[in-house]
Amino acid sequence: MTATLGALAWLAVVVLFGAVVPVVPTGAAVSGAAALAAHQDPLVVLLVVLAGAIGAYLGDLAVYLALCWGGERIARRLRWLRGPQRLDRVSARVRESGVSLFLVSRLIPGGRLPVLLAAAVSGVTWRRFAVLNLPASLLWSALYAAIGVLGRAVFPEPWQSVIAAIVLVLLVSQVLGWWGRRRQVPVQPPATP
Repeated sequence: MTATLGALAWLAVVVLFGAVVPVVPTGAAVSGAAALAAHQDPLVVLLVVLAGAIGAYLGDLAVYLALCWGGERIARRLRWLRGPQRLDRVSARVRESGVSLFLVSRLIPGGRLPVLLAAAVSGVTWRRFAVLNLPASLLWSALYAAIGVLGRAVFPEPWQSVIAAIVLVLLVSQVLGWWGRRRQVPVQPPATP
């Protein structure tokens, strides 16, 4: 049991690190851990979900606090947030969407940081962000753990299900990223009077 708790703690640290430094495939880590846990003890899958959610949540809080501190300077440098009308639109969307926007932003590659930046710049309070991000982190972790459990249902060997879960997560991430780029509508500059 001690080894399982240690592995879960490491999973939370990896996901936290990946939330702060977004080059770590955190979804694949949660899926792989869930696939492995489903082979050993299906009850541990719930702990994998919890560890992934804790890591994602704490990492998002750290990133959000950093963006609240320096987000205005970053926003002024980004082309997609220049201009008061664009920032107002993004800010209104963040305030209206709630949990769903944070969940979707975690699922789309490269979508989480812009949403966190927009939330920080738009004045979403730290407390509101903490409340909205909690269910989003939990749902995100549960979704990726389900992918791992699906790999366990298909493949008899633990190593096969872990590899299948990681490949599936990477494939889904690429498809979602491609789809998001195709759906982007070019923003028209505001008409001058």
